[in-house]
Order: sequence, then C-alpha cells, then structure tokens
Amino acid sequence: MLYRPDVTDEIINQINEMIEINPSWNRSKISEELCELWGWKFPDGRNKSMSCRDLLRALDSSGEITLPAKVKTGRIAGRKFSAQMMLHDTAAVSGPLSELLPVKIVSSVDGELLKEYKSCIEQYHYLGYDRTVGENMKYMVYGNNGALLSCLLFGSAAWSCRDRDKYIGWEKEERKKNLQSMTNNTRFLILPWVNVPHLASHILAKVVRRVSADWETKYGHPVYCLETFVECDRFKGTCYKAANWIHTGKTTGRGRDDVNNEFGLPVKDVYLYPLHKRYKKILQKGSDES
Repeated sequence: MLYRPDVTDEIINQINEMIEINPSWNRSKISEELCELWGWKFPDGRNKSMSCRDLLRALDSSGEITLPAKVKTGRIAGRKFSAQMMLHDTAAVSGPLSELLPVKIVSSVDGELLKEYKSCIEQYHYLGYDRTVGENMKYMVYGNNGALLSCLLFGSAAWSCRDRDKYIGWEKEERKKNLQSMTNNTRFLILPWVNVPHLASHILAKVVRRVSADWETKYGHPVYCLETFVECDRFKGTCYKAANWIHTGKTTGRGRDDVNNEFGLPVKDVYLYPLHKRYKKILQKGSDES
C-alpha cells in the first residue's frame, strides 16, 4: 500500500498528462483517479482524496502542474470558519492533579462529540476553530469524574521552517518527501475554568505516547516526530518544556508566501518532540535503514 507518492519528474509528468487528456475532469475527479492509480488509500480502502488534493494544490502553486479552475469557490479568503456554538459545563475544576487521575483520552472525536470539540476550540482557544485539511488527530481529555479538561489537535506539519529544518538536517527534497512523517500540534486548549497545576504537561506526556499508534490506526502510517509553534509574545511554552519538548529555534515572522516581509506574522518558538530515537535519520531518508 502506497502512503504517499514520491514527487518525482515521472509523477509530475503523469499528473500533467492526465490533466491534458481529460480536460473535462475537475480537481476532485483528478484526485480520485490518481489515488486509484497510485494505490493511495486508507487501511479501510477509502481513497486519500483530501491529501491528494493538498498535494495537487502545492504542485499547482509551485508551477509544476496546472490544475483546472475550481468548480466551487469554497470559503471566501479571509472568512473564518464558523463552528456551532454550544453551552458547556463551566463549573470550576481545581485542586491537585492527583484528584483527577487517571485522565481519559478520547481520540474518536465525531458526531455530537465533534460538535462539542469544535465549540470549545472556537470559544476558548485564542485562534478559534478552523476547518481541518489533510491528516489530523483530535483529542478530548477528561478527568476521572467525567469533566472535560482539554482539547488538542494535531495536523499537517509546517511546509518549511528554517530553524526546524536545520535542526533535523533536512534538505528541501528530503523535507518534501518525508513531511508526512511529522505532525504539528496546532491547538492545545486547557479549558479556562480548569486550574490544576501540572495538568498541561501531564496531558502532553500522555498524548505523545499514543499519537503515532493512533495515526497508524487511522491513516496506515506512523509519525516519527511532533512539532509545535508557540507565540513568543503570548506564551512561555512552560508546559512543552516540562514535557521534555526540544526548543530548536524561532520562526522568522514571515509566512510561506511573504517574499517581501510584508505581513509581520508573530514570531514563534519552535519545539520538537521525537517519537523515535533515530527520528532525524528517518525524516532525512524515509526509513531507519543504514
């Protein structure tokens, strides 16, 4: 089973040829046919259509392929995704961590649980909730009394980050090929009425032990390293430090498309958490083979 095709010249030519000889096909049809051609599927047999479309959009942006025009415009650029707002039990949760143990971690976040998850992130995380694209894992964490304590989201790793890439030893082509072997902790919310010392680092320590296995169950391949980006002016990264994440540098304050340094994004501390003792070699070469 192919988890992600290497983006070789042959692959790019294959995509361009498919687009050229099928001018009536839209982007969804192209991605479905490519998934079938490459055998790019989930363990249950479903095509990895969303991941394929992400790959096609990246190749289109870089000028390596030319996709047909979008049939649907989707969300208007700049318009925020709107999650359904819900009422939550905001009774204060405090005291020593030992009184909440063992915490329960739920990864099967769907149905009504997903609505609650989205509502919590939207209302109580400073970045709010946005539509997840590509492979991702959502977690909800409960105390032993059933009280919801925390929500986490792991999604696509950042396309590039100078200090991270230097620390891993990534060349550009290696990064493009093996980026799917990392995931980014893009949201970590301790609900505002929860005030329990050491809870955040405890949750991180519990989640990192299982995220790779959860990823493999859901998507058919493991991840070997976690990353997160912490706004320097807003947070100190205390819980990540306490959970033994490695500080590897800072972002430049420029986005992927900010070639003229115009947008002034927040500078963020970059943290990594290895999930394999030879993670750098795997991320560089795609395997642990010598």
